[in-house]
Amino acid sequence: MKRKILVTIPLEEEHKRKIENITSDAEVIYITPDKAERSIVQEAEIILGNVPVDAVRGSKNLKWMQLNSAGANQYTEEGVLLEGTILTNATGAYGLAIAEHMLGMVLNLQKKLHLYAENQKNHMWKDEGPVTSIYGSKTLVVGLGDIGGEFAMRMHALGSKVYGVRRNKSEIPDYLQNIYQLDILDDILHEFDIVALSLPETKETKNLFDGQKFGKMKKGAILLNVGRGSTVHTADLCDALNSGILGGAGLDVVDTEPLPAESPLWDAKNLVLTPHVSGGYHLKETLERIRKISIENLESYYNKAPMKNLVDFKTGYRKFVK
Repeated sequence: MKRKILVTIPLEEEHKRKIENITSDAEVIYITPDKAERSIVQEAEIILGNVPVDAVRGSKNLKWMQLNSAGANQYTEEGVLLEGTILTNATGAYGLAIAEHMLGMVLNLQKKLHLYAENQKNHMWKDEGPVTSIYGSKTLVVGLGDIGGEFAMRMHALGSKVYGVRRNKSEIPDYLQNIYQLDILDDILHEFDIVALSLPETKETKNLFDGQKFGKMKKGAILLNVGRGSTVHTADLCDALNSGILGGAGLDVVDTEPLPAESPLWDAKNLVLTPHVSGGYHLKETLERIRKISIENLESYYNKAPMKNLVDFKTGYRKFVK
């Protein structure tokens, strides 16, 4: 009986040929994620792309799943994938797109472009006063994976002194001044003009940034969040923005998506809000990188070679490689 491979990542003919050259012994099924019904998913030995969690839960045939997302927390929950199942993610695909989105948010807030856009709608010719600069600022990047690292490099290139926070100690790259661990976050927050969050969802990161943290931040600082909405306490963030404790915030993720019409975030001051669009397939290069990671891992799986982006089920993160 042929092994079955299910692919939900959008592919062009050249990518399908590469897959079929590797998997001549298999039946390859190409479908969109919304067509990934449990009966189809449960037959697959290999899945390339995300499928509904309930569809894959407890699959006895699944040996390896390659996600098209960097986040893996839904699939690492107990009982979803059987012990021994290999899980890899798409870390490395999203850094370019999301880091540029973050940079756009910073410049928008620093140069008050959001205020001028509102004035334009109201036909109002008004000077909104002083602005700030990336040059000479201090930036703290909390979460130094692919996305955080790419953002840090861009901020460094534009003249910011950039520091990082990550779980594990590591060598300090040229674009960072220093790397800290999460346990000293409260002691250093007051130093930074910009604090950028690119964290996955874990027990440790839920509501990590709340009123207490905002109170420790530098008055007028900018907060960015592109990781998971659960990292930021929504009501406390609104209070910090509306009271002027924070100078602004840029969010591409929120705790409840889609954001309910009654959420106070819609009316918060100095907030740039986008509907979780910094990643995905909005930038073509992102999709190309996902395809490349998936096909290279497929070849490694067949050759029993080391695979990229193995996920640690205990932490929900990609396994740390020194």
